[in-house]
Amino acid sequence: MSVVALRGKVITPDEILTDGLVCFEGEQLTYVGDAAAASEEQRTGAEEVSGYVVPGLVDIHCHGGGGKSFPDAESVEDAMVAVLEHRRAGTTSLVASTVTASPETLRARTATLRQVCDAGDLVGIHWEGPFISCERCGAQDPSLIIPPDPELTRELCEIAGPFAFTMTIAPEKELVAGDGGVADVLIRHGALPSFGHTDAGPADTEEALRDGAARIAAAGDAARSPRATSTHTFNGMRPLHHREPGPIPAMLAAAQRGELVLELIADGIHLDPSLVKHIYELVGRETCVFVTDAMAAAGMADGTYRLGSMDVTVADGVARLTGGTSIAGGTSRLMDQVRLMAGSGIELLDAVYMASTGPAVVLGRSDIGALVAGSRADVLVVDEDLMPTRVYHGGVVVE
Repeated sequence: MSVVALRGKVITPDEILTDGLVCFEGEQLTYVGDAAAASEEQRTGAEEVSGYVVPGLVDIHCHGGGGKSFPDAESVEDAMVAVLEHRRAGTTSLVASTVTASPETLRARTATLRQVCDAGDLVGIHWEGPFISCERCGAQDPSLIIPPDPELTRELCEIAGPFAFTMTIAPEKELVAGDGGVADVLIRHGALPSFGHTDAGPADTEEALRDGAARIAAAGDAARSPRATSTHTFNGMRPLHHREPGPIPAMLAAAQRGELVLELIADGIHLDPSLVKHIYELVGRETCVFVTDAMAAAGMADGTYRLGSMDVTVADGVARLTGGTSIAGGTSRLMDQVRLMAGSGIELLDAVYMASTGPAVVLGRSDIGALVAGSRADVLVVDEDLMPTRVYHGGVVVE
C-alpha cells in the first residue's frame, strides 16, 4: 500500500496545526500531528499543501444531488449519483434522507438505500416523515402524512438494519412518546428520534424531548448516541413568538441541558448566518451540526426537479415547491456552509467541527469525521478560500 503524507495547516478536532502533517497508508490515518514531532521518514517526501487539510465532512440530512434524489431512487445506481456529487465536494460520509411517502414506497426506498449502506457508500438512513404535522409539512406531501405508526416504524428499522439512523416525528402527535411509541421503537432499534415538522406548543415539545432523553439514557451503550436531534431547527416549525412560544424554546433548553443536538441548515437561505452564529454562541459547537437538507439540484443548474411526489423549481439556487413559496430542500454542499459560516463570524475550527466531528458523534461513529490517527483516511484538501482541490475517501482519491 502506498503511503500518502500531506504537510501544511491541518484542522484537527481541537486545534489548527500551522505546520501539521497527515499521513495515511491504505484506508487508515497513521499519523496526525505537528510535522516537527513526526519521524524523518514521515516528513520525507511529504507534499506541501497551500491551504488546509480538513477531515472528510459528514452530512446527516441529505435528500440528493447531482440531479438524483434519494426519495426517488429506484436503483443503487440512481442513489450513487447523489452520493458521488457530495463526495466530490468533500462530504465523505452521507446519510440518505427520504420524504413523506406511502408505506409501500418507504419500504421499497429503504431496501434500496440499505444496499448502498451495505456497500459502504452511505452511513445511514433518515426518514423525514410520514409522522409529521400537516400544518408545518413544508415541501412534504400533506396527502401522504399519516398518524404515528409504531409497527411501520419497526418494519422500516428492520429493513434498514444497523443503518436505521433517525426519523423525523412531530412531538405533538399521539404514539410518539411513551412505552411502545415511535420514539421508543426507534431507540430500541438503535436509531434516534429527530423532532421537527411540528406545530407543537412548549408543553408537548417538552414532554416528548424529556421522554426521548430518558429512553436514550436508559438504553445506555445500546443507544446509537447520547442525544436525539431536532430536524433542521427553525425550519418546518411554528416560529417563536413571545406569547405563543411554540417548540423552539423547549428545543434550545434541551440542547442547553445536553439532551438534544440541533441541526442547522447553514446555507444562508434557510437561516440567516447571524442566527446560526448566535445559536452556536448560545449552546456551543458540540450541540450544533450543519446539514444540507440537499435535494437533487445540489451541484446542478437552476431548473425543475422532483422531491418525492412533489415538483420543485430551483431559481437562483433556491429550491421551492413549483407554483408555491415553501422552500423545498437545499442546494448547497457541506463545504459551502463551512465556507459561508467561517466568513460570518464562526471560528474555522468550530465550523469544520460542526460539519465533521459533531455529526459523526451523533452517528455514533468514532472512525470518521476527524483527523486522528487510527481513523479512516477521509481527507479533504482545500485552498486558502476553502474551495476543495482534492478529496480522499478511505485513502482513495475521489475522481
